[in-house]
Amino acid sequence: MRRPVPVFLPALLLALTVLGIVTVRLVVYEFGGPTARRKAVTVPPVDGVRITSMTVYSGRLPPCPEPAFDDYGHHDDPVIRPLPTGGPGISATYELHNEDTEVFTYTIRFMFLAGTIQVGAFTDEVVRSVRPGATVRGTVRPETQDPYTCPVTRVKVAEVTKVPDSELPPPPERCPPSGLRLTSDHTAAMGLRVVGLHLQNCGTDDYTLDGYPLLELLDTDRSPVDGARITHGSGGVSGISLPGSGFDEPAHPLVLKPGESAVSELAWRTDTPIVPYLRVRTQPDAAPVTLTLRLDLGTTGTLAVSPWKLPP
Repeated sequence: MRRPVPVFLPALLLALTVLGIVTVRLVVYEFGGPTARRKAVTVPPVDGVRITSMTVYSGRLPPCPEPAFDDYGHHDDPVIRPLPTGGPGISATYELHNEDTEVFTYTIRFMFLAGTIQVGAFTDEVVRSVRPGATVRGTVRPETQDPYTCPVTRVKVAEVTKVPDSELPPPPERCPPSGLRLTSDHTAAMGLRVVGLHLQNCGTDDYTLDGYPLLELLDTDRSPVDGARITHGSGGVSGISLPGSGFDEPAHPLVLKPGESAVSELAWRTDTPIVPYLRVRTQPDAAPVTLTLRLDLGTTGTLAVSPWKLPP
């Protein structure tokens, strides 16, 4: 049964809205059950990003569902009362202000929480080409809204990364003025991280490579990281100095004709804290490309890099 709403309440809310007083919108689903409520937020900004309002559950909330087991240790799906699925849905509105002097593209990582428990995966919002002094507003929603999960009660900004547009990896459909397109992939296994760098000659001239990618590890403010070591070859990073891995093969000059590609690999053992950025150059005078890789190699770890080679 739905909660009865007094007849005077809509008129009162309308009057207060005209006066600029109302900043909260309530959507009531069921008497005594959870409700989705939009409320104003005054949390300080995180790296220029501030959540201004959120629509989350409130009221009498059901507990987070937990798997049940019978006396024999077999999984027994409990009967879980689903959350309401009507209304506006869970979301948060945010503002992003670029306080720098360059044009940046931002990646904002949001967490949806039930108290202190994260509900679902991170949700990443990419905000492109924000000019200096500009403010951009947006709305974020969880990637999935499963009614058989914990009720989201708050949203927070978990992380903000940003790269100058002049150093962004180009999109697949565009060839940059340098004629070179640099991209990356990422795999992980048992504490060992491996990233592949892929360089494609998308221009009209031959391009010569000789040796290794030129790398810089950058901190949250994109300043060089002190202490971490970049080594050519396996460099003592356990698990990669195996025959056929390519890390300890000698470097050879390569000539990439238009349309051809080269690859290099990076590897490290996991540690904390995380180094968010890696700046890559193909030659000392080449335009840099900054990749947001979140390298969890710590401040004293070793990053191994293999020479450029043709893909298999």
